[in-house]
Amino acid sequence: MNSDKIKKGLERMPNRALLYGTGLHQSHINRPFIGIATSFTDIIPGHINMRTLERYIERGVENSNGTPFLFGVPGICDGIAMGHTGMKHSLPSREMIADIIESVASAHAFDGLILLTNCDKITPGMIMGALRINIPTIVVTAGPMLSGNFGMKRLSLVRDTFEAVGRVKSGEMKEKERNILEEEACPSCGSCQGLYTANTMACLTETIGLSLPYCGTSPAVLNKKIRIAYESGQRIVTLVKKNIKPRDIVTRNSLENAIRVDMALGGSSNTVLHLMAIAHEGGVDLTLKDFDRLSKDTPHISNLRPGGEYFIEDLDHAGGIPAVLKRLEPKLNDTLNVSGETLKQITKRATIYNDDIIRPLNQYYHKQGGIAVLYGNLAPEGAIVKQSAVEESMMTFKGRARVFNSEELSMKAILSGKINKGDVVVIRYEGPSGGPGMREMLSPTSALVGLGLHKSVALITDGRFSGGTRGPCIGHISPEAASLGMIAYLKDGDIIQIDIANRKLEVLITDKELENRKKTFKKPVPKVKQGYLSRYAQMVTSASTGAVFKNY
Repeated sequence: MNSDKIKKGLERMPNRALLYGTGLHQSHINRPFIGIATSFTDIIPGHINMRTLERYIERGVENSNGTPFLFGVPGICDGIAMGHTGMKHSLPSREMIADIIESVASAHAFDGLILLTNCDKITPGMIMGALRINIPTIVVTAGPMLSGNFGMKRLSLVRDTFEAVGRVKSGEMKEKERNILEEEACPSCGSCQGLYTANTMACLTETIGLSLPYCGTSPAVLNKKIRIAYESGQRIVTLVKKNIKPRDIVTRNSLENAIRVDMALGGSSNTVLHLMAIAHEGGVDLTLKDFDRLSKDTPHISNLRPGGEYFIEDLDHAGGIPAVLKRLEPKLNDTLNVSGETLKQITKRATIYNDDIIRPLNQYYHKQGGIAVLYGNLAPEGAIVKQSAVEESMMTFKGRARVFNSEELSMKAILSGKINKGDVVVIRYEGPSGGPGMREMLSPTSALVGLGLHKSVALITDGRFSGGTRGPCIGHISPEAASLGMIAYLKDGDIIQIDIANRKLEVLITDKELENRKKTFKKPVPKVKQGYLSRYAQMVTSASTGAVFKNY
């Protein structure tokens, strides 16, 4: 066992003494050592149920004659960090979490890992760390939140709070209703109710094969989630004995399956960053072109919020990810799950309970998958749009640039009524390096929806979007402004042309005008000059490569 290096032989007598100092019994020493990485925190609703899940994972490990050790991993709630400088820390925390998993598991020579996670950057960060050290690993995602209720109306965080800000501002919503939505939109523990980044990553983690079947969609409050946690604790000991490692599961075939499921569900655009980062750590060459290729060949068959009206709990009732895999089976690779089953074996016993929530391939909501990759002189390295959440009338759009050098400046203009029909809001210097941290733009995109402008105004940015964003919002523009991409040289009034169907993002500007602008251009000073974010800005790569750290 890997843990033998800290517990076997005379020279390890001091190590064993310290292990006994934790309260271990002699019988624990010769068992596999299982690290349980938990991102429990009191401030994230998606994580407050983890104390219970930790107990049941421990029980499962003990039941199978393993020795469990809990250790903590930090967590950031993107919703709480949204709309202010706190969001700069969200994406960078992914790399920090990967380092923590690598460091703690390596230093203590664990034989296996259970990764207890839920929210946006935490899940990919944990997986990235596990792939680096490549010891047997199972991921337990803590589950989605139940939908809220206002009378018979079902509520979700994004539509009924973030988008409600614009409705209140426009006078469409009264204070009494606003107060009810604020208190009722998040009625339980769990990750936000739609197919936002946290739930998308949970679904894709199960698709890849790193979580037990049905883990990705099982609501946080159900006993089913507790049983999955217990079974994961049992199963990790078997994986250690069989020496089945993450790199046996995370392969090009399983990652392509994940991309197809992402496209079929209409998942968060952030998964492009995370799947590429996971692939990077797993030694798999995955590019933006793979996403666009698979999107063109995968119909969008499940219309969940933010684009549709269904919730993640509805997807669970309809059969969960195994049912989605069953529907997509002709297009999928047969890969291994941590349960010991193959994808084909899982789909064989899966049942599809609702043909509208998980539609047949020939009865799709959209012919193509949820995400499109755009190119052009504004994004020679690529840009991302969640096309399944864009109105048909806005799939092509030509408008006037309204340029802002930060999210805050754009938000001020939107809420003060300075954005008009036919405008293209440009938010720059919010990329991985320029932000730094590549903030999500849910506040301005939701405000546009709340003001009713999402059918007449587009938004482009070198930052990124929450999985809750809907409308013609194009992010991940690469190269970013801080790397002197074309977006850095835009001015108010420039005509921007968007053609999602033909994958084009262009600014109508002459070469001569561009050269004149470059001659007088002054690059802004870095926004952050010390601490982790300053180091991150210097080390992070482009969004077009997953915003991973440079290899030195």
